[in-house]
Amino acid sequence: MSGTTFEIEIVTPEKEIYRGEATEMVLPAADGLMGVLPNHAPIVAALDVGRVTVTRADGGQDEMMISDGFFEMADNHARILADVGEMAGDIDKERAKQAEERARKRIALRGGSDTQGIDFVRAERALQRALWRLQISGGE
Repeated sequence: MSGTTFEIEIVTPEKEIYRGEATEMVLPAADGLMGVLPNHAPIVAALDVGRVTVTRADGGQDEMMISDGFFEMADNHARILADVGEMAGDIDKERAKQAEERARKRIALRGGSDTQGIDFVRAERALQRALWRLQISGGE
């Protein structure tokens, strides 16, 4: 690894979804988009749901969806520990559309008389994840 690149590792509880050498990464930090370049100062940050864009050392780009977790950068090594993560090409568009529909139906019940047992915060997060999946996969 040269001084113009850094190592990236992205893992979820289920598996490692990405590992590679990059010249740049943009990720959804809890307080807004964060850009990372080689030799970035050490940092730990909370993550939100959204798109991660990695510019590889060969100039190509990879995109993935992540949701929640933490980002750490130290010694030219970036690590994302996410609750959920999928490469753009691995996203099941039909499943994401179904998740969007389910979440919208639950959210639409807000304010009604039959809302017992519905966790609206969870439904809103599910909707956000579904919309990001569709946007990243080109399914929207």
